[in-house]
Amino acid sequence: MSLAKKAFEKYVSQLYQHPLRTKVITSGVLVAINDVTSQKLIGIQKLQLRRILLKVLYGCLYLGPFGHFLHQILDKIFQGKRDSKTVAKKVLVEQLTSSPLSHFVFLVYYGLIIERRPWVVVKAKVKKEFPSVQLTAWMFWPFVGWINHQYIPLQLRVIFHSLVAFVWGIFLNLRAKSLTVNKS
Repeated sequence: MSLAKKAFEKYVSQLYQHPLRTKVITSGVLVAINDVTSQKLIGIQKLQLRRILLKVLYGCLYLGPFGHFLHQILDKIFQGKRDSKTVAKKVLVEQLTSSPLSHFVFLVYYGLIIERRPWVVVKAKVKKEFPSVQLTAWMFWPFVGWINHQYIPLQLRVIFHSLVAFVWGIFLNLRAKSLTVNKS
């Protein structure tokens, strides 16, 4: 058996034995890799370790747990059904509730915590940026949500979502960055 296959099996085993912990750690790791990639793409020469650590905290304290409980709640509400009508309802609920909430939380966290901007500046930036970020999200995430709810087992949904969110996170980072990217 290949090393990659063994590692994947061990990971899935951990996911089933310790689902929340595994999703929290996975979210933190993916957010860290995402932020390193984003920093390089926006032209930051020296990696900002503080920023990476704050993003890891965001992934571990918000993204992992939120996704874990969101998918459990949706499956409980819709009794684990996967017929087309139920999947459409799950996607609609997800897009009208958790999607706007998550984008709002990210933009506020990024401005207040990562960039250390005053609330008045963050509020203005969120007011300006949020509508276009959310509209763009609604052009992309419903398709991901459909695949996730239709074909991916419950325990793997947060991981699938996180992998797709890797690319989306780069978009959000590029969108949320301040004009002073090289600020320490």
